[in-house]
Amino acid sequence: MTDHALDYYQPPETDALGLIRLRATAAGLTEIAFVMEEDEPARPNAVTERARAQLAEYFDGTRQAFDLPLAPEGTDFQRRVWQALETIPFGETRCYAEIAEQLRCKGGQRAVGAANGRNPLAIVVPCHRVIGSDGRLTGYAGGIGRKQWLLAHEAGEVPFALG
Repeated sequence: MTDHALDYYQPPETDALGLIRLRATAAGLTEIAFVMEEDEPARPNAVTERARAQLAEYFDGTRQAFDLPLAPEGTDFQRRVWQALETIPFGETRCYAEIAEQLRCKGGQRAVGAANGRNPLAIVVPCHRVIGSDGRLTGYAGGIGRKQWLLAHEAGEVPFALG
C-alpha cells in the first residue's frame, strides 16, 4: 500500500499526550490519533510531513489554525459535524446543542456527540473544544485528561501532567 502514508509525532516538552499517529493518502490526512507506541514503521509523505510541521507550531504556540488537506472517511452527517467543529475558534468551546443548532439539526445533540466521538482527526478537527451544555468536559476519544490538557494549552495555561 504505497499510497497510504504513516508517520508519528511526539509533542515536545510533554509526555502528557503521548504519541500521535498520522495517516494520509495523497488526497489528505485520514487519521490523527493518540497511540501508546509505534505499531508500524513510519512511511511519511508530503501530507504527513506538513501535518507534523503544523502540529509542532500548534504545540509551540505559534499556530492556532491548521491548513492541511483532510480526507476523513465518514457518513455525510459525520463530515458535516466535523466541518462544523473546524469553525470553533482556537481557545473557545461550544456545546453539543450549539453544534446541532449550527447544523439545523434541532435536538440533535446526541447525534452530534456520536459523530464527534468518531472524529478521526484529533486536534486538527478540534473535537476537544466541544463540552457539555453545563460546561463540564464530556467524553473524548483520546481521554478526558488529554481534552483537559489541550483546552489548557489553548487557554495559555501552563500544561500539566496527566495523572
